[in-house]
Amino acid sequence: MRIAVVKYNAGNVESIKNALARLNVETILTDDAEILKSADKVIFPGVGEASTAMRFLREKGLDEVIKKLTQPVLGICLGMQLLCEFSEENSTECLEIFPYQVRRFVSDDLKVPQMGWNTIYNLKSPLFKDIPEHSFVYFVHSFYVETGAATVAACDYELDFSAAIHRQNFYAVQFHAEKSGAVGEKILENFLKI
Repeated sequence: MRIAVVKYNAGNVESIKNALARLNVETILTDDAEILKSADKVIFPGVGEASTAMRFLREKGLDEVIKKLTQPVLGICLGMQLLCEFSEENSTECLEIFPYQVRRFVSDDLKVPQMGWNTIYNLKSPLFKDIPEHSFVYFVHSFYVETGAATVAACDYELDFSAAIHRQNFYAVQFHAEKSGAVGEKILENFLKI
């Protein structure tokens, strides 16, 4: 199986590669359109800032490549947010694969970013096969994806937001599966089986 990880000037790609190596899966980190198109699966991870990331994707033509991928694609953290229509982070137009807005957490009572372990629930996707409701996963984010018909897992951080979304061949999680222990490893394994 050939797994491509999108290289787009965003952090956290090494931890994804390491997590998949623990599952005995080799990955290729690439911004080459042909390699991305021919991979069996594509992982679109990221830690960073939305407008900078989108600018890089557009300069490389990767925005159009990602939109046209037909194999299973997994967005993680910033990768999930960029698959949406629009992010409030520097008013960024994103890839528009999911018809959702990415909003900033605004609260006098909450620590922002949400950083640490929280539970996910209303699990409705092959990603969560054999994952119990209210499992703990690891989050680090100041922005969140609103909920809607494509929400396949939710999380509560003063409000309900999408912990995971799914539409056609595109799957995405807000949490860091690669840093979420045995639960995260199982979610990655489930993605590899889709």
